[in-house]
Amino acid sequence: MAKRLSFCDERKVDPARHLRLLARAAVFSALLVHGGCSSLPSSGPSNALARMDQVDPAALPYAMVKVTPDIENILERNSVRIGRVFIDRRGPAEIRFGIGDTVSVTIFEAAAGGLFIPVDAGVRPGNYVTLPNQPVDTQGNITVPYAGPIKAQGRTAVQVQTAIVNALKNRALEPQAVVALVDQKASSISVLGEVGTPSRFPANAAGERLLDAISRAGGPRNPGYDTFVMLEREGRQATAPFGSLLNDPTNNIFVRPQDTIYVFTQPQTFVAFGASGQQGQFGFGAWRLSIAEALGKTGGLNDNLADPASVYLYRGERREVAEQLGVDCSRFSGPVVPVIYNLNLRDPAGYFLATKFEIHNKDVIFSSNSTSVESSKLLTYLRLITATVNDPLMAAVNAYTVKGLATGLGGTTVVNTTSSVK
Repeated sequence: MAKRLSFCDERKVDPARHLRLLARAAVFSALLVHGGCSSLPSSGPSNALARMDQVDPAALPYAMVKVTPDIENILERNSVRIGRVFIDRRGPAEIRFGIGDTVSVTIFEAAAGGLFIPVDAGVRPGNYVTLPNQPVDTQGNITVPYAGPIKAQGRTAVQVQTAIVNALKNRALEPQAVVALVDQKASSISVLGEVGTPSRFPANAAGERLLDAISRAGGPRNPGYDTFVMLEREGRQATAPFGSLLNDPTNNIFVRPQDTIYVFTQPQTFVAFGASGQQGQFGFGAWRLSIAEALGKTGGLNDNLADPASVYLYRGERREVAEQLGVDCSRFSGPVVPVIYNLNLRDPAGYFLATKFEIHNKDVIFSSNSTSVESSKLLTYLRLITATVNDPLMAAVNAYTVKGLATGLGGTTVVNTTSSVK
């Protein structure tokens, strides 16, 4: 009597075919591993891709620099400060006459009967004559009777007095001159921008520093940590945070006549991505911020995700600074070189470096995932693949099993070949 076959004989569900499908899935997964898991979801480059020792530096469109004490010293020396651009450390500038200044001239003679004092002048408190106030003309001169044009532009009061005396000494009786600045127009300082009272005022002969000039204009209107000061002098400019004038006296230099001071507000921000506590854009909240403080603002590194040895800071450095950092700039064009700084916080010394490394406005901080996290992602992805292949097969087997039970054939066994029993 022939053995009765079940429904599985007709479909011939072959376990070997199932294994072959799983093997193919395993091969596909191995290719993913070999390809560096580049198809796995991530918020940025993996720590292996960003490491300097894993890639050819010449092939990268950026420069990789590991943060060391020497690197921090180079960056500190090249930080933009007013005191580093204007290195003149002289005291207050002498007030010199300029075009438009109003000058008074008083001339003394030793006795009456001279050039300016007649013999019959009568009783006088002194043998002198005061000339009408006059402006320095467009040629830079003032006019003194019997002396002609006297150069005043660019000279101090003492120098103009000497020039007048030299011009009159052969005609007047032991002449002496006193020159005074009545209305100061040329030797002025301009303070503009976000201050209490933007204005242009005469330079003080006693000397003023940047903070003094800003105070005369009413002081800054906005919080100091977001306020910057730009000084323009003789075609050169330098900018520094307002806080640096208070904390670093070398920046609070003496102002000079014709200086222009511009006070403006520029909120400083940085961006954090990757395995940090929070991601997004953050404000400095201070005029100076270290990378340690920046990481603290983001909630630190995520203990479940981050690789402490793979903290990166993205910045465009000036070409001259990049050269001092040891970067081969020949492969980069333009004045700005893209640089990625690598900070290793797995080394305890890295935390001391982090407290000194100053971040700049618009810097980007990226904390890479640990290798174990990437492996976990891969294993999860592999499980998804195998489940995708296995689940339809198991569903089919279960469906036919239920069908067999419903037709009363649930007690039969599955066979792979057709046979007969005699």
